[in-house]
Amino acid sequence: MGDPVLVGEVLTGMAVLDAGAPVDAGVPAQRDTGAGAGTATCGRCGARADWHRTVRGKWILIEVGEWPVGSVPAGRRWRVAGDGTAVNLGGAQPSDTCRICHFDVCPAQPAPPTGSPTLQALRREHARRQGGRDHVAGAGRAPR
Repeated sequence: MGDPVLVGEVLTGMAVLDAGAPVDAGVPAQRDTGAGAGTATCGRCGARADWHRTVRGKWILIEVGEWPVGSVPAGRRWRVAGDGTAVNLGGAQPSDTCRICHFDVCPAQPAPPTGSPTLQALRREHARRQGGRDHVAGAGRAPR
């Protein structure tokens, strides 16, 4: 249901990239000590997203961009605080925007049973960009 998960449970196939670190380093540079650990490329579908630590200390891969809360099902809406911490939104104003967990729209993951046109469209877009490429599992390590 879009809940955060332990990094070790989901990172097989994920490569974390940092603009200041060599691409093969796999983890953000040591200076990245905040809740946002950097940009990643999903090793399963090739999509780019950002790692953020949740208020419970787990890591979640968040899609780039924001969407109107009315287009994203409750429980799958995220906000990134100023310090980089990802917070799952409870209630929100219809005029608010939110972020989306990549795992809800990754075509290599089982599709969540939401029926959300927004999540389905993002999933289709990632699948289209993937173009049938095979992504090697275990291509990277988790943020620390």
